[in-house]
Amino acid sequence: MSPELSELPARSVAVVLGTRPELVKLAPVIHRLGSSARLIHTGQHGDEAMSGRFVAELGLPAPELLRSVGGTPRAVQIGRSLEQLDALFGEHPPAAVVVQGDTNATLAGALAANARSIPLVHVEAGLRSNDAAMPEEHNRVLVDSIADVLCAATPENRANLLAEGIDPARVTLTGNTVVEAVRRHLPPAERRGALLAHHGLEPDHYILATLHRPENTDDTATLRTVLAELAALATDGLPVLLPLHPRTRARIEEAELGGLLDGITVLAPLGYGEFLALARHTALLISDSGGVQEECTVLGRPLIVVRRSTERPESMAHFAHLVSPGPQIGRLARHRLAQGAPGLRLLERTPSPYGDGLAAQRIAALITGLVRPAAHDAALAA
Repeated sequence: MSPELSELPARSVAVVLGTRPELVKLAPVIHRLGSSARLIHTGQHGDEAMSGRFVAELGLPAPELLRSVGGTPRAVQIGRSLEQLDALFGEHPPAAVVVQGDTNATLAGALAANARSIPLVHVEAGLRSNDAAMPEEHNRVLVDSIADVLCAATPENRANLLAEGIDPARVTLTGNTVVEAVRRHLPPAERRGALLAHHGLEPDHYILATLHRPENTDDTATLRTVLAELAALATDGLPVLLPLHPRTRARIEEAELGGLLDGITVLAPLGYGEFLALARHTALLISDSGGVQEECTVLGRPLIVVRRSTERPESMAHFAHLVSPGPQIGRLARHRLAQGAPGLRLLERTPSPYGDGLAAQRIAALITGLVRPAAHDAALAA
């Protein structure tokens, strides 16, 4: 922690989150904040496999946990989180609130800060898919509209915010904390080699897939199509690994699609380091995850994004391709795999569009600029 941050009061900065990706993205900022961070987890991802184990793995302090949020509909998640956060902020008002991205927890944290007139910092501001059917798009636009400090990860994100009329003084280009997260938590080569050997894998000779978004899992026909494409790829000679999200597993069981998993290597949800290790040496990633769209650029691996839209066009320039569910998944996968080792080596030499790995340092400095004057005023008032 920097000398400036060491002057901040203990637990004076409330960091509100609720999902595994938020834990990953905010971990570098929380480490920078040190004792001044007050971690509050809404429980949007409340189970141990998807969130609890990540707190320990990422070296984060034990969070304050909200009640009865996970597993409920979107409106209920936001409402219950907002009610409990308002009570917490009323009892122990933070000097600033930090949220990240576009989850229901992000929106609840932002609204709670706004209701109590607490300065709000939005990490990863300015992402836009221009897809009104995406709940996350509404969340991120609402949060950006009320944030006091908007941390734009890329020039494109900053341009989106300015085009919407947001005061340039509120927007800072910081880079994306995913770069630090990947660099810090990617296991060393020896451990990666041991993990691949444990799974019987050879570097650059397997496919790694993830699947969890409602647009791909909640409609039985769409889910069947995606699984069928993965199963067909597995018959081509390369193993297809699928760490199965609990939500996706439940949908597969409900739709009685388990037979499509027979040729796929199904894994339990992975820890972050495990996932990065497998992703670093895969021949191809296939995913609907937003975070994987960023992580692949740091790891230098190709990605097929199975979604109707993306809020991360920066990844599409060199690393990723956007496709809708259907035969194009297999066609594009085979095209990318045909590029072989030369294609992989080219990506490894291509810089990530998400910054230089100093985003958390810049964000922490912005938070300090908010909190120190407030702490000074409070000391004078006392």
